[in-house]
Amino acid sequence: MAQNNRPYQGADIPKAKINAQSLKRIIRLFNFMQGYKWLFFLGTFFLMVSASTSLIFPKLTGDLINASSISKEQINKIGIGFVILFIVQAIASYLRIWTFVKATEFMTWNLRNVLFKKIISMPISYFHNNRVGEILSRFGSDITQIQETFVSFLATFIRQILVAIGGMVMLFYSSPELTFFMLSIIPPVVIVSLFFGKFIRKISKKIQDETAVSSTVLEESFSGIQVVKSFANELFEVVRYNSSTEKIRKMSVNRGIYRGIFSSFIILCLFGGLILVAWRALHLQTAGLLAFGDIIQFMLYTLFVGASIGGISEQYAQIQKSVGAADRILDILEMEEEIDLSPTAEIKQKIEGEVTLDSVEFAYPSRPEVTVLKKINVHIKAGEKLAVLGASGAGKSTLVQLILQFYTPQSGHILFDGKEASLFQLNDLRRQIGLVPQDISLFGASIYDNIRYGNPNASEEEIIEAAKQANAHDFIVGFPEAYATQVGDRGVKLSGGQRQRIAIARIFLKKPSILILDEATSSLDSESELLVQDALEKLMKNRTSIIIAHRLSTIKNTDNLMVLKHGQIVEYGNPSELLKNQNSVFFEMWNLQFGEK
Repeated sequence: MAQNNRPYQGADIPKAKINAQSLKRIIRLFNFMQGYKWLFFLGTFFLMVSASTSLIFPKLTGDLINASSISKEQINKIGIGFVILFIVQAIASYLRIWTFVKATEFMTWNLRNVLFKKIISMPISYFHNNRVGEILSRFGSDITQIQETFVSFLATFIRQILVAIGGMVMLFYSSPELTFFMLSIIPPVVIVSLFFGKFIRKISKKIQDETAVSSTVLEESFSGIQVVKSFANELFEVVRYNSSTEKIRKMSVNRGIYRGIFSSFIILCLFGGLILVAWRALHLQTAGLLAFGDIIQFMLYTLFVGASIGGISEQYAQIQKSVGAADRILDILEMEEEIDLSPTAEIKQKIEGEVTLDSVEFAYPSRPEVTVLKKINVHIKAGEKLAVLGASGAGKSTLVQLILQFYTPQSGHILFDGKEASLFQLNDLRRQIGLVPQDISLFGASIYDNIRYGNPNASEEEIIEAAKQANAHDFIVGFPEAYATQVGDRGVKLSGGQRQRIAIARIFLKKPSILILDEATSSLDSESELLVQDALEKLMKNRTSIIIAHRLSTIKNTDNLMVLKHGQIVEYGNPSELLKNQNSVFFEMWNLQFGEK
């Protein structure tokens, strides 16, 4: 199964065009606020109050300067106006932040839970085609981006638009003549600044892409640390990582140079433009057309408008990223999940364990041109034990995935107790099929919790009994913390045989009708194999069992045996009968392992 090998770009959120369709999609996020929508819109009202009061500040400042030459009473009134202004703005700002944070935190909490439920319900092919790092980035960078937008970026964007529009109105109110003069100087400088800023952001995007590549090196090196160390390739990985970070360093230096040029441009042009406006304003004052307080008021409004226009592009870019993040999340939420996670106390459709594969043909969706299984016809009676042999790539593991309904065949039928697999609830089927794989994956919790995973409703007595049946109880109680022992990430604190027996105990607790052993003892030492094999013999008793094995000693007591080669059944029958036929494929395989018989 081919994985998606493009670099992990968890932090690289694509910008999406903002149009009517994208806005409709991002508005869908409000549904995740549920009963808190009103709180968000109340926060928008406080935002408008805060923006409006900020526009009063330059007016009061100008009036205060003009009033200084009139009367103390007028100065006091304006001073009281400032106090009221600051109190109103402080209260409005606090309430805006509080309402936005409360509504947004509920939204992101709900979104994370819904997204996890959706992804965990996806078919196995989704996880084969998407790297874990990319899936995690939906919960990390994407939801964080949406969260920051609803709490901060969106509010700032709306505020800056209101301030820019309101500020322009106040500029014309203060002095139409000076406003037209300012508009002939400042906007061209702002436009050039916006284009320069866009150029720098492109460079930053390239740095971000290269950073994603270096993150991939880190992810691959650390997740595959055993492989790295077993090949003594630590230096190779260091050189690979250094090569990537060197590119980042060079591009970052270039970006710094352009940023320096940009800063010089701002100082020279933007502030130079403000000086020209001030120069013209002083001429108007000399002519008696403007009071000094009006000049200060005008300059403050000019700074407000300039800062707002300059910030709008950055906030717009952040909102574009949020639309992109929302698109990626909503695309997942719109996918069709594999199973319904509605809680069910009991299995509704029980099976005895009869399995039939009727003319099954299958190719993985990622490689449709390669047929992995060809015209497979197998009938396994309830309680029967079937061994499946074959070289690597013969299709043994694929057969397991089809029985577990991880995939469905392109043609043919899979039946349980004579009924089409599609007629069963997927949850019901999988809860009645137990898998003991070669590579056991335990959760980073206690031994008790790992065994209980087979049946979360099991009692302590049932868990201990399952461990005893799996020959695991003795070594478990030998630990200082017994069943409370933490197994570590993927069970690294336990030996292979111990992990295998805990996995078997988990299956004992599950009590499946069909048991699949996928090379369950192939990587164990002789002593561990004996203990595991004994546990497996007890586990297989009175259960339909499908045993995939390389070690032929593990299939002595099977009822039938099937040999796969290039996705086809080349031999099928009783092991003892096949062994009598010296021309059989099974006889050759037995001879290779145990010598001529």
